[in-house]
Amino acid sequence: MLCVKNGNYVKCFKSNGKHPLYIPKSKRSLAETLAVKKYYTLQIEELLQEITLLDQCLERYRRVQPKYTELLAPSSCYCELLKPYFQAMSEHLSQWPTADYNHNPNYPEHLIHKTLSGHKVRSKSEVMIANALFLNKIPYRYECELSFDSLTFYPDFTILHPKTMELFYWEHFGMMDNPSYCEKAFNKLKIYGSNGIIPSLNLITSYETQDHPIDSENIQNIIDEYFLS
Repeated sequence: MLCVKNGNYVKCFKSNGKHPLYIPKSKRSLAETLAVKKYYTLQIEELLQEITLLDQCLERYRRVQPKYTELLAPSSCYCELLKPYFQAMSEHLSQWPTADYNHNPNYPEHLIHKTLSGHKVRSKSEVMIANALFLNKIPYRYECELSFDSLTFYPDFTILHPKTMELFYWEHFGMMDNPSYCEKAFNKLKIYGSNGIIPSLNLITSYETQDHPIDSENIQNIIDEYFLS
């Protein structure tokens, strides 16, 4: 479709692959439909370009090793000087996520969504969170056992702060438009709070409903606030 100005008027034409066909005012609804189609077509093209660029950036990010990590390599002249300060912490950060821990044994058949780090989670939203943590080099464990007296929980993510080495927990509540689910979520938060795990301090919470799903920008903002600022 093509719209052109002719003085104070706008003329609309329909493309037929050869010569544009004039769309008379009596067929305004056709012009509107074609305009909407053109809008979404251009938007899709733009989004596809963005996806291609993001894929290229992710691929490059996975391949490129940060230069500062080269200073800790055994062959580096700086290694011995830096070892007392960084090696123990670096080793702990790298080994902690893969060390043995008690996983959630319930409903293993629901672990169907694979993350960039190679393990499986229960929902697409958890994939987004896990991938964002992985890409930002934030060490985490998925559904690691956490016990309070006679109660045992499995927080979605147990996270080791890469700077302070403190433990944080991230619970994602994905069905907050379900009344029974919502009630269980709030009861869970009460138990956390009574055991010293406090929202916004050492407990990260995120929420979504069917009409308001969580997105990658929101997740990245949370990671920036808690671990990268």
